[in-house]
Amino acid sequence: MSEPDELDAIRQRYARRSALPADRYAVSMPDVRLRVEERQRAMHALLSSQGIVTLRDLDLIEIGCGSGANLQELIESGADPQRVVGNDLLADRLRQARRTLPPAVRLLAGDASALPLADASFDIVVQFTVFSSILDDALQQRLAAAMWRWLRPGGSVLWYDFTLNNPRNPDVRGVPLARLRQLFPQGRIVQRRVTLAPPLARAVCRVHPSLYTALNALPLLRTHVLAWIGKPAFEPFAARPGVRTTNADVDALRDGEGI
Repeated sequence: MSEPDELDAIRQRYARRSALPADRYAVSMPDVRLRVEERQRAMHALLSSQGIVTLRDLDLIEIGCGSGANLQELIESGADPQRVVGNDLLADRLRQARRTLPPAVRLLAGDASALPLADASFDIVVQFTVFSSILDDALQQRLAAAMWRWLRPGGSVLWYDFTLNNPRNPDVRGVPLARLRQLFPQGRIVQRRVTLAPPLARAVCRVHPSLYTALNALPLLRTHVLAWIGKPAFEPFAARPGVRTTNADVDALRDGEGI
């Protein structure tokens, strides 16, 4: 499949998702709320482990930002809206984001891999469950290469996506760690498994939300990876404003040490 055909296919896949129940991904649903809260805690722990004290002085972009919920989280965590950029392939999702995000946030429509962004212009590139919606290997690779170019030396990709195929949903496919390493071969990956398998989470939360926490204690039941993919730096990333580091932190980043 050519890349333009794959982009059209992605649009069609998202259109099919609109037929799902309106509350499937609503934060008011117990399983969604627990998943988001768990991911937020893990993300803050990951940032802290890499010496990120504040997001205020960092330039960030999210590809596939959708209605802007993740960007709003990052802004509430300290990111400066004037230094935040969002992108989405679908114009209607960007219109939703425009209604909810601060006016200073810049929003860019279209294929992220073709955005006319300068090399080394961002400290953090964010992607949450975008690559699992791309079924074409070449487009995945082209997008990963663009994200890597945008990063300044010492910057990082903040990655959240699931690793296993869903046999009941042919519109997505898992991105295992082996594929993540192929996409970012020069990256130093710090990662942890998170998120109770969503079908299981929905089922157990109908019984009682506390079962989410109990079952999520079993790593084999977690289906997603939260990762920090560091780009090698001539100067430590943490030497830039807003970041604290020690020699041990820099060595851990170079070695790809896990958390």
